[in-house]
Amino acid sequence: MSKKIVVTGVGMTTPIGGTSPETWDALLAGASGARPLEQEWVAKYELPVTFAAQAKVPAADVLERIETKRLDPGSQFALIAAREAWADAGSPDVDPTRLAVDYATGIGGVWTLLDAWDTLRERGPRRVLPMTVPMLMPNGPAAAISMALGARGGARTVVSACASGTESITNAYDHLQAGLADVIIAGGTEAAIHPLPISAFASMQALSKRNDDPSTASRPYDISRDGFVLGEGAGALVLETEEHALARGARIYAEIAGGSVTSDSYHITAPDPEGSAAARAMKAAIEQAGGSLAEVSHINAHATSTPVGDIAEYKALLRIFGDLLPGIPVSATKGATGHLLGGTGAVEAIFTILALYNRIAPPTINLTEQDPEIPLDVVTSPRALGDGPLLAISNSFGFGGHNAVLAFRSV
Repeated sequence: MSKKIVVTGVGMTTPIGGTSPETWDALLAGASGARPLEQEWVAKYELPVTFAAQAKVPAADVLERIETKRLDPGSQFALIAAREAWADAGSPDVDPTRLAVDYATGIGGVWTLLDAWDTLRERGPRRVLPMTVPMLMPNGPAAAISMALGARGGARTVVSACASGTESITNAYDHLQAGLADVIIAGGTEAAIHPLPISAFASMQALSKRNDDPSTASRPYDISRDGFVLGEGAGALVLETEEHALARGARIYAEIAGGSVTSDSYHITAPDPEGSAAARAMKAAIEQAGGSLAEVSHINAHATSTPVGDIAEYKALLRIFGDLLPGIPVSATKGATGHLLGGTGAVEAIFTILALYNRIAPPTINLTEQDPEIPLDVVTSPRALGDGPLLAISNSFGFGGHNAVLAFRSV
């Protein structure tokens, strides 16, 4: 028998806010998290892209000093978001063996790895820190959350590029359905604003190069879009069975009603231009939610602001929704936050949940001239979603052909 899985806590640290309420308010206000990079390595390496969407609140301002020393920045963001989500859920009193973690990253501890390599080359092997491996391993964020919250029901990590955060929440949904836990902390994190990833993304023509105007560089669906803006941060959700949530009198944000994962098997970086596998993921998530296409009242799109990616997603949406598509309000929130890679799916899942909870679709900023090849109903200022039951989806697609989609219902 299918169980109803609900969201009882959310937490975020992003380029536009240090907490979930701060981020949501900034998103509705049309803020941009993209700013010039002031680090000395920008000039040292003559980077072709000199801006990014750094976390609004540095992790060091939130965590204890010992925590920042023993955790990679990605794990630091994850711990901040998870603690906020846990407190927001009322710090549930749950048997530790029935509390689990499903938490993702797209790249892992890149800062730790590359700093250790520099230390090895410049100072020798004896100066490489003994905590290097625990800090760089991709399961570090899940482990940190598990230890901080006493979760002994499993601490799992999925790594599927920019679909990672969404896939982790899908896995949590499946694990709750299977009865493997009563409560799961799920989400994703990334901290890859480092000269090497910036250089690599720029080399493949993936990043916007609007160095003269960073705040308007991420331009989903705009005819002048030229790439994404690299962001950092994390999102975390507390998920539990409705039975468990009601028994403890928890506040419920929304129901996570379905989730699906597919793969393109097309190209290591480029999306399938016809969007067939991405479309299947959307369709499967909606079907699992027991919904119809006509019920979908909001879409949080992946929409990275790349010339090819935005069109591929539109074709996938059109393949599924057909004539219904022009009537569905679409938000592309990476215009505000930039692209948090493995953390972006979790953050955008929370945006979708808060859109349903507050019945407001958040705006897509920097859209001045919409690409005529993408005739979506793009939300450009906060828009009321109306009364009655609401069904929404959140899309994430990653390098390697990974597609992950979540479906949420209002409560």
